Amino acid sequence: MSIYVGNLSYEVMQDNLSEIFAEYGTVKRVQLPTDRETGRVRGFAFVEMATDTEEEAAIEALNGAEWMGRDLTVNKAKPREERSSSSGSWGDRRGGSSRR
Repeated sequence: MSIYVGNLSYEVMQDNLSEIFAEYGTVKRVQLPTDRETGRVRGFAFVEMATDTEEEAAIEALNGAEWMGRDLTVNKAKPREERSSSSGSWGDRRGGSSRR
């Protein structure tokens, strides 16, 4: 399981997150998504800790804490939902054959 970290400063780097979470245990991985077009940090991250106990300690300590000028949102990450293909509702509306 991993931890969702939201409301991050756009200046944050992976090393910054590793440092702050290392205070609560062993950080296995930090994922800091960036915008595809601009390369800019998107304002959230995912952190994986070595144990559930370490994750819980980090969540309890950091959720709502002020860091880099922002109040963090820190909680257990929810599993990523599967996205449906583009043939959903848009597929019926794009074609010209349904026009009269």
